[in-house]
Amino acid sequence: MAGDPVAGARRVVGWPGDSGWSGSLALTAPAGMDLSTSMSDQPAALRRWHAVVTSENPALLDDLLADEVVFRSPAVFAPQQGKVLTASYLSAALKVLGPSLRYVSQWHDQASAVLEFEADLGGVYVQGVDILRWNAGGKLVSFTVMVRPLRGLQKLVELMALELGAGQA
Repeated sequence: MAGDPVAGARRVVGWPGDSGWSGSLALTAPAGMDLSTSMSDQPAALRRWHAVVTSENPALLDDLLADEVVFRSPAVFAPQQGKVLTASYLSAALKVLGPSLRYVSQWHDQASAVLEFEADLGGVYVQGVDILRWNAGGKLVSFTVMVRPLRGLQKLVELMALELGAGQA
């Protein structure tokens, strides 16, 4: 890709112990990921997710989430199935993280993205990644969140429980 900052990047196709191991860590296959920073370079689903975050408007999730979307939380073992549950978790996260949420990096291909974020939850630093996957229609089918450090995750769990509980009252 012309102008692609990672055009020469490669991924490992063999690893020690694998049947394809060649005895070195030579990088031999195209990585296929884009580090674009321009909104126009991003797939539509990714632009729409950023619009939800920027506007802090959870109503926009209805058009973005597929009916069969799966949400994977860093605090809940079982995947949360379906649009209603996913929308409730993401809506709560927008309220909890929204005021200080800042995406600092992102990588994407044509059907998925990894977004690195930071936030401040009442003086507790949170760093994490959102892993998004979407279908051919541009609807999110998978949303996975990973968070660190432990203190940040604990604070996030505490605030999310309060927000999710308030939404049920």
